[in-house]
Amino acid sequence: MNYIIINSRDQVLRLELSKIVYCEADGNYSKIVMSNKLKSVVTLGLSNLEKAIAEQLKEEAAIFMRVGKRFIINRKYIYEVNIAKQHLVLSDFGHFAFQLPVSKAALKQVKELLINLKE
Repeated sequence: MNYIIINSRDQVLRLELSKIVYCEADGNYSKIVMSNKLKSVVTLGLSNLEKAIAEQLKEEAAIFMRVGKRFIINRKYIYEVNIAKQHLVLSDFGHFAFQLPVSKAALKQVKELLINLKE
């Protein structure tokens, strides 16, 4: 499956998986940020969005990763993990870079994941 359908109270979005950079919690809403810098706000909390991703994508959901309480990220866009400065940079290495404020504990998990993927 190359797309995910996000069905919330007021809208339906059809999003190409490879273009989703990250999702950010905003109370009972979630902001979805795409690689073309389009941003959509949906009336789903981040936990419900995470469930929708898991249900629709099954094994393919592994391209996404929950990072702390605020973010779900697309693992292919991880560019920099800076634990000291407490930020994560997501980039396509050409057109965009998003810097996200993330807790040290969550960043350590991301760092471990990257190190283990390399081995």
